[in-house]
Amino acid sequence: MSTAHATAISASHTSDWTPSSWRDKPALQMPTYPDADELAATQAELRALPPLVTSREILSLKQQLAEAQEGERFLLQGGDCAETFAECNSDVISNRLKVLLQMSLVLVHGLKVPVVRVGRFAGQYAKPRSADTETRDGVTLPSYRGDIVNSPEFTEQARRPDPRRMIKAHARSAMTMNFVRSLIDGGFADLHHPEYWGLGWVSQSPHAADYQKMVAGIGDAVRFMETLAGRRMQSLNRVDFYTSHEALLLHYEEAQTRQVPRADGWFNLSTHFPWIGMRTAALDGAHLEYFRGIRNPVAVKVGPSVTPDQLLRVIDALNPDDEPGRLGLIHRMGAEHIADKLPSLLDAVKREGRRVLWVCDAMHGNTESTSNGYKTRQFKNIRSEIEQAFDLHEAAGTRLGGVHLELTGENVTECLGGARQLTEVDLQRDYRTTVDPRLNYEQALEIAMLIVRKRGQLA
Repeated sequence: MSTAHATAISASHTSDWTPSSWRDKPALQMPTYPDADELAATQAELRALPPLVTSREILSLKQQLAEAQEGERFLLQGGDCAETFAECNSDVISNRLKVLLQMSLVLVHGLKVPVVRVGRFAGQYAKPRSADTETRDGVTLPSYRGDIVNSPEFTEQARRPDPRRMIKAHARSAMTMNFVRSLIDGGFADLHHPEYWGLGWVSQSPHAADYQKMVAGIGDAVRFMETLAGRRMQSLNRVDFYTSHEALLLHYEEAQTRQVPRADGWFNLSTHFPWIGMRTAALDGAHLEYFRGIRNPVAVKVGPSVTPDQLLRVIDALNPDDEPGRLGLIHRMGAEHIADKLPSLLDAVKREGRRVLWVCDAMHGNTESTSNGYKTRQFKNIRSEIEQAFDLHEAAGTRLGGVHLELTGENVTECLGGARQLTEVDLQRDYRTTVDPRLNYEQALEIAMLIVRKRGQLA
């Protein structure tokens, strides 16, 4: 299908759409703002603020995701479960970037394909909750829905949904993006010096020796290529990096949705790659209505309760023209359920000939609580779900084109197991997350290495 033809069909499909048409649909997981005038004024201010990303970047990412669908790239999407305003600082951001760079280096070296790097940051400030309210000692208050909505402290003032927090979220997202771009443009991701990406606290990691050996090998390869070419390869000085977040708070997303010169349609300019969570993917819901009208590449979380018919209808709604790079399906089944639940979905999508990017989220289906009251995930289950995902796609004749992970560059102890075999006792040492448990650096790097080993076994 030609680009012009696809654009014409898409324009017809969204002719009845506006950035606010979601308001006519049931909107789940949304806060109730007590002051409608304050909300409207905040949205008006947001509409006047500069965008966080450009349409050119968005379309570039869409092309790369189309190549990932064909096995020519691999998607690495990772970052915090939920960003906080307090952690918008240089150390946290640079450490998060280092983790993703090191993981991508492992994947590029092992898979022999380019990696699409997408961070869960610069906008991941909203989180869905299992209940609208929380009760403690007989007191009931609104649930904490992320820093873009309210504060985690259990007081009436902190838990009041405050629309002005959307302005703070935009400002901190802009600061995060500015710092990431400055690091990359300044040579932070220079392949001539991957040894600079190290995190000091993991120098004694069980995987440190393997990683350093890989770094040395890449350095030798770069110098060899430049010797043959007789010049320094400037293209190795920087990498592309994109942002993503769950587009949960539609008031915020609507205010950042704009038309741009010399490009048809509407773009969400708050992020490159927004996704819909499992709890808000209803066919008649506000989130699906909003997503169907934007030109960004988008993704949907797919859980074990989704049927083949439901999934095909979601695909029809979000990508009726089968546009390459448009739609990612992020399955998050859990290690116990993936073998039973995923094959029928793979078969249905393949049978209908639909073009999607399959991605494995091995985090959200494996959450559990420990005997000492911590919300955690076991590394062995995360590993099992990823390995099973590769096997199931191989058996179905489909392709696993990426992974979606919650991780951090900080020395946290939130997930059990991994190379250092963290236990329930270790969780008490450095458990920081306000919502979901994350992989620390060592565990994240171990995941990258197991992906390489698994793909090598299937090759």
